[in-house]
Amino acid sequence: MDAKNEIRPGQSVELLKELHILTRDGRMNQDSRRKLKQVYHLYQFIEPLLKELAEEDRDIRLVDVGAGKSYLGFILYDLFFKERADASTIVGVESRRELVERSRELAQRLDFPRMSFLDRTVAEAMRSTELPERIDIVTALHACDTATDDAIRFALGRRARFIVLVPCCQAEVAALLRKNKGKALADTLAELWRHPIHTREFGSHVTNVLRCLQLEAHGYQLSVTELVGWEHSMKNELIVARHAGQPARHRAARLKELLEMLGLSEELRERFSVPT
Repeated sequence: MDAKNEIRPGQSVELLKELHILTRDGRMNQDSRRKLKQVYHLYQFIEPLLKELAEEDRDIRLVDVGAGKSYLGFILYDLFFKERADASTIVGVESRRELVERSRELAQRLDFPRMSFLDRTVAEAMRSTELPERIDIVTALHACDTATDDAIRFALGRRARFIVLVPCCQAEVAALLRKNKGKALADTLAELWRHPIHTREFGSHVTNVLRCLQLEAHGYQLSVTELVGWEHSMKNELIVARHAGQPARHRAARLKELLEMLGLSEELRERFSVPT
């Protein structure tokens, strides 16, 4: 199947092969066509943010947290950063050294000079002087369990203008709900997560609600939607946060109330910290 009419002008064929979107002989099958559609769909949410920053006529600093194989960073660089004649950069933060080394090798082979990679945990990246004090965009795509919360704290600490999250498994809150059923303010409330499947689903939902309240409490406006097209993952929620102004104290109050109501305040108060 000819791929010429499927990919955008100027896209790196070598990168698309690395992402298994093109076969080694440069062709495309039905599965790879679906993957390419997914890539473009995700990109359409991030491109407007990049264009808004580009209109300010300055370098753009993007950090991808929990980058894994850095597929998202490579896609963004290839579709947007590659043609910019400035010092705009993408940094991938990933704790697994072997993935970082692989990404460095690929960036060099593709001649993507303004991509760099740090083999650090998110906690270490928070303290790192290798990253700029202020960052424009922080992304975290399927950062597992509490890694999404670490990404949020990193973004808040670096005063990110935009935060783009596709949260992954949220096992911590589900485990705490199961453990602390007796701490809920009303016994009937615990019926929402009495069965294991409901514990898992409700825990996932509550985790993302808490994250949204935390971001709003820190002055971000949110768009929360379904990442339609990412069919290979059940974790399909997309959170796009834009810093808009002063902390919202009423959202902070709601977050604290929700933690208390669900019996989670003691364990999670620090994780979901809000301005005082």
